[in-house]
Amino acid sequence: MSEEITEFRIDIPQKRLDDLRTRLDATIWPAALPGDGWDTGVPVSWLREMVDYWRTEYSWRDAEAKLNAYPQFTTTIDGQRIYFMHVRSQNENATPLLLTHGWPGSVAEFLTVIPLLTDQFHLVIPALPGFGFSGPTNDSGWDTTRIAWAWATLMDRLGYEKFGVQGGDIGAAVSPEVARVAPDRVIGVHLNGPMAIPQFPIPEDEWASLTALEQDRLNRIQAFHGEEFGYIAIQSTRPQTLAYGLVDSPVGQLAWIMDKFREWTHPREADPDKIIDRDWLLTNVMIYWLTGTAGSAGYVGYAQDASWGAVAQNSGVPTAMIVFAHDAGVRRYLEPEHTIVRWTDVDRGGHFAAVEEPELLVADIREFFAGLK
Repeated sequence: MSEEITEFRIDIPQKRLDDLRTRLDATIWPAALPGDGWDTGVPVSWLREMVDYWRTEYSWRDAEAKLNAYPQFTTTIDGQRIYFMHVRSQNENATPLLLTHGWPGSVAEFLTVIPLLTDQFHLVIPALPGFGFSGPTNDSGWDTTRIAWAWATLMDRLGYEKFGVQGGDIGAAVSPEVARVAPDRVIGVHLNGPMAIPQFPIPEDEWASLTALEQDRLNRIQAFHGEEFGYIAIQSTRPQTLAYGLVDSPVGQLAWIMDKFREWTHPREADPDKIIDRDWLLTNVMIYWLTGTAGSAGYVGYAQDASWGAVAQNSGVPTAMIVFAHDAGVRRYLEPEHTIVRWTDVDRGGHFAAVEEPELLVADIREFFAGLK
């Protein structure tokens, strides 16, 4: 099998963008449900404003230029095309760092942090198999372990014997798995939004031993399972059925992703475009829309079979975890799987740390890896 690495540049045909405009202009809008609030999903009034901005002010060509400002490549690993950014530091002795995004994010999550990290790190930023320009998938079985082996192979092809890993959301599951499959190569694991789900109900004596912050996080985990788990149930069991609507309707794709950005940004009460720039939100959605990867991204992200709920082996690799205000990691439930040497609680920021709080995230990454040296 070829191990060739090929230069890549994003260049979406204009007819594809013209088709998008036609579809947006012809949107058939549903009637607003009573109250038209976020408790029943994305409000029609809010989404109409977003779509109007998408139609009249947003520029994909500007976004394309921002992405193309960084070196991009593709290579085939385990039969799957993998797209990645590779941004080398001017410091030849910089630490190689592999950054992994999650769902419903993309490599665009890291656009803000790239210039903040390249003095200390050589950055490798792949798109998960089935996501964006790494999609769609050619076969099944892309669980976190298989992705981890692919990432280790990618770093080998790039000539990086030793490297660090960082990630959030799905990236927070893939990154420690890279350390498990290649513990002699990974020097450190840095995670934002780490999650371990304990067995509920929690015994009374154990609950009493938790801090108020930890109890709040566990209450929010339980609320998530009762109020928000539907998207996981759909994407992990019927991703193909869902894909018809999301790949055919740009507004459907926008709504599906914006529902999560509203729930997972901080503070939750604020509309997502009050926290994250509208142009970035639309660029992230465009990556899914233009590549038609809603189905394969959902399938890869949540069809993890036995990986869900299983206690993974501790790699022994030093691990740092930063938990922002939205997220719900509790250290004692994460310690069996990780060698935690640094834990940081932050009273602001949400699930999309690289976009919401890039300076805080970068400072934690820099301090952790500098300490390892």
